[in-house]
Order: sequence, then structure tokens, then C-alpha cells
Amino acid sequence: MNFASLHPYVYLATRYPFVKGQSSSPRICYTSSIYLISEGYGILSTNGQSSRLGPGSLVYIPAGQLHEWLADSENPMVHLCCYFDWHYVERKAVFDTACPICYPPQVLQQAFVGPAFPYELREISKVELLRIWQDLFQDFYKIGLYTNEQTFMRSLTIQRNFQNFIDYFLNCCMGKDFVIPDPRIAHMLKMMEQDLLHGAPKPLDIYYKSLNMSRGHFFELFRKSTGYSPIQYMNHFRIGRAKHDLLHTTLSITQIAVKYHFSSVHYFSRLFHQLTGQAPRQYRLRQSSPAASSAPLE
Repeated sequence: MNFASLHPYVYLATRYPFVKGQSSSPRICYTSSIYLISEGYGILSTNGQSSRLGPGSLVYIPAGQLHEWLADSENPMVHLCCYFDWHYVERKAVFDTACPICYPPQVLQQAFVGPAFPYELREISKVELLRIWQDLFQDFYKIGLYTNEQTFMRSLTIQRNFQNFIDYFLNCCMGKDFVIPDPRIAHMLKMMEQDLLHGAPKPLDIYYKSLNMSRGHFFELFRKSTGYSPIQYMNHFRIGRAKHDLLHTTLSITQIAVKYHFSSVHYFSRLFHQLTGQAPRQYRLRQSSPAASSAPLE
């Protein structure tokens, strides 16, 4: 998945109480789905395994995965559940509801199965603060109808609350290979980028001391969060802004080098060539030539 397109969108979120011994029947949801058992007990069968679950069980089922729920015959479960895609999928021309479910599996229309998340997420987790999760769910309860002009404003609020929920969910249920940027680094990146845009960048020790962390810990978190060292990140950021100015302004190469606080125009040109494979002048001329005018800009 292209992370630029990652924008979780919820279609249905509700509280669903099962009756004693009720089965969902074997089914496949076209969307991804998350379930929190707030009360009672039940069995989930999926991927060739069956698990007995109770209050506090949090379940993630990827889109297109066969599964079945079976409620306890004495103390049936209550689901707080939501059906969503990792980015919006248009199905209105094919299905009456915004979150269709396939019964039986043989008639599944594969083309309309929602996108998969690009990292492993635990399917079954146990939450400790059940009340917090219940409140998060209730903030984005939504009926499974398509959004229209009458429901658009309400949908904006629902989707915003759902984004908060997904943030909370990913922090709880991410697999071992999925890294969510440390929020302290995210805050510091905003400071650093503002300094790069509006003033000379500060020495690195100013940034990591403002976070009350050691230099080594700062560098480790920074690389995990961005994929770069701090110097590499600042260089990529400045060169990215310089590319924009080369294409969309009449500033000279020297003026651009000064604008982004490079020590000299020669250093700017050398770094630009190192990161893009072209000299600044070549980049400006090639991207503005007729042959390149129809090509997408970086």
C-alpha cells in the first residue's frame, strides 16, 4: 500500500448484542472489521482455528477473510464493532449497503474486497481499560448507509473520531514489524521544519535536549521514525523545497541556496546532484522542457 493513500474510512459502527447460541454463519466481509466484546462470551472461528473470547477481547479481521461468530448458549457476547477500509472503496453501484458481507463465500466478488494493511496486525488482543475503548467506539457510531449531502457534515465528525480510534488501535495491536513514529519525534519534526523554512536550523543538541533525552536515544528514535539520521532528514527536506522553487519560482540557484541556509552554492549544487542525480540547473531545464511538461512532478 502507498502510505500516501492510507486514510481509514468507517462505514458502520454499532453495538450488536447476540442472542443465546446465535451464529453469524460463515461469512466474508468486503471491508476490514474490528470487534470489541464488551459483555458475555462467544467463539470466533477463522484461519482454521477457534478461540473462545470474553469481555475485553479485541479482534481485527482483514477484508476478505472467512470467519464465523458463535455466541455462548448461556451468556451471549455483545459486540462493539466497526466495518471500514484502509482507504475509501466505491461500491455503491454494486451493493445496497456501504459495508457488504458475503454469504456464502463462493459468490464473493473479489474485485470489491477492501485493501489490506501493509504490516502484520494481531488478530486477537486483550484490552485492559475496557471503559476507554467503549467510549472510543461510541464516538463514531454510524449506520451503514452511504454518505450524502444530508449526512456529510455529520460524517466529517464521525470520520475524525474514527481516525483517533485507529491511532489508538494501531498502537495497541501493531505487529512486531510495524513502527509508529514516537510522538515526541513528530512534534520535534514540526519544530525542525519550521526552523528550516523560516530561520536557520538549530544545532541538534538543542532539539534533543528539548525532549529531555540523550543524544544516542534521540538518534535511535529519529531513525526509527523517519528512516533517516537528523542530518539526512534535514538535507532531504531542504532539497525537496529547493526542487519546488526551481520549478515554480524565478529565484536564482544562488538565491535558493541562501534561502535554505546552505553554507555555499557549491555545497548546495553538490548535495542536490547527490540526492537527485542532476545539477540544479539541469533539473530546472529538464523539468520545464516541452518533453517533460506532461510528466508528473515529484
